[in-house]
Amino acid sequence: MRTIEEQGYHFEEWITPEQIAKDVKQVAEQISADYKDKEPLFVIVLNGAFVFAADLIRALKDVRCEVTFIRVSSYWGMSSTGQLEFIVPLQQVVDQRDVIIVEDIVDTGLTIHQLKAHLRGLGANSVSVATMLFKPTKLEYDDARPDYVGHQISEEFVIGCGLDFDGFVRNLDAIYKVKDQPAK
Repeated sequence: MRTIEEQGYHFEEWITPEQIAKDVKQVAEQISADYKDKEPLFVIVLNGAFVFAADLIRALKDVRCEVTFIRVSSYWGMSSTGQLEFIVPLQQVVDQRDVIIVEDIVDTGLTIHQLKAHLRGLGANSVSVATMLFKPTKLEYDDARPDYVGHQISEEFVIGCGLDFDGFVRNLDAIYKVKDQPAK
């Protein structure tokens, strides 16, 4: 099992690249079945979801779709700030569109809760959520429960495969979880 150190924390490999590929394929198959005769708009939440989104979009079968990006933030370090900040707002018209939000991880659901309300307010026909990781025990907003989940996890802080630690380590090909914290 591989381990890495980041900012004094030790992380161990937890979800392998092979398992991630299986998870992406399973989510893509579900979306492909549900949206076969539709033309969904994928709204990719930057920065974290770009890795999952690229793999997911390429794995779709028989789905004609568009892709756009939005950048929001509610985290600093390992903690949520509780406030959603729109850094790069949506540039695409969503009125009467079937929208699929693509996230790297859903935990409390704050981001998804606010994004769904925002997209519905812009006239989206439907809003679904696809996420690489989901922490069901942390969910605080019922309407934020994702429709498509790659992997359910518990309450560990995780990095890699798009997930960052203060902007770094998104490029890791596996998901790592905290093994131990720095001495105080």
